[in-house]
Amino acid sequence: MPHRAPGAPGHSRKSLLAGKPIRYYRPKGSADVKQLIDDGFQAFNAARLGEACRIFADKMLFPENDTMIGLTVAGALTPAGLGGCLVELMNRGLVDFVISTGANLYHDLHYALNFTLHRGSPFVNDVELYDEGVIRIYDVLFPATVLLETDAYVRDFLVRSGLSGPIPTSELHYRMGLDLLERQPGCEEYSVLAAAAKAGVPIYTSSPGDSSIGMNVAYHELMNGSSLMIDPNRDVNEVCALILNGTKNGCVILGGGSPKNFYLQGQPTLWEVYGIPKGGNDFFIQMTTDQVVWGGLSGATPAEAVSWGKVNPGVLPDTCVTYCDSTIAFPLFCEYVVASEHNRRPLKRLVEKRDALVAELKRQAAQSQSPDVGPGEKA
Repeated sequence: MPHRAPGAPGHSRKSLLAGKPIRYYRPKGSADVKQLIDDGFQAFNAARLGEACRIFADKMLFPENDTMIGLTVAGALTPAGLGGCLVELMNRGLVDFVISTGANLYHDLHYALNFTLHRGSPFVNDVELYDEGVIRIYDVLFPATVLLETDAYVRDFLVRSGLSGPIPTSELHYRMGLDLLERQPGCEEYSVLAAAAKAGVPIYTSSPGDSSIGMNVAYHELMNGSSLMIDPNRDVNEVCALILNGTKNGCVILGGGSPKNFYLQGQPTLWEVYGIPKGGNDFFIQMTTDQVVWGGLSGATPAEAVSWGKVNPGVLPDTCVTYCDSTIAFPLFCEYVVASEHNRRPLKRLVEKRDALVAELKRQAAQSQSPDVGPGEKA
């Protein structure tokens, strides 16, 4: 681990980590925040955030719509304490499945294992941080030992889990969440992975090798001779099966990146690859700082997604992009939703239904390719 040479000048580790601990924020459903958004957020991106809140609270959660809701998470949101917002939504049945970067799930483990991340400054001397063994994520600071001990937990979990062969990321995360529930009682109150396992919410990672969890899975194969492999095919088919199962479909996209595309590719996979004319999303909400002019997926609008079959062409009034930092917009959004009328739904517990839903996907795909089914006909 990096350390400062004896006698070298600079701040001590203790002073660098003197900031307040970062806690998982759990929205309570503030009527004042809801009133602020409804009455005070009247124009520009404030109005767009209000529009997103009302699409979700009044339409996506309207019981008769029975919307299958996917949440995608990119950007370092769990280190910033926003995992508590995800926990609250999952516990209330307001999110049915999650697609996240692996980094968000890895950093969620720090909270589950009772390590402390601190508020800091983005303007500290990074050479001093390196010498003192302190890690920085913009203005979030924590000891490098947190990484080492979290890695050790992941490796120990992989051994004791007995997981082997090809598995989807949903199974890896579910089993890890169950392990946390057993070994860290009460952590479901502030851990996304543990709360998801308890609520039966599947969590997927679109790029599993691009995180410390994936790095430790690779270690497990190389050093322990494990046959455990992450199977992206299973992930693709499971997400498609979840989308196919929805009466209506809607998404909340935080940031963009790979999780956004991994969710939105579900509808094109259904019609383009499997020949199942499911149709695109009925609801689309995104909170992002990216813009369409750069040509990247993170800034791509719901209007552009229509041409791909990702968004139904007749529902653009039920789509909204809020150009705002998710660490600002998402907690306000969650306060609004929890304060709204339809703030709780029965848990779908999709993690327990994955195999049956994939079997139905296979059945419909086989039927759509039958010579008795014409092009574009629903199987």
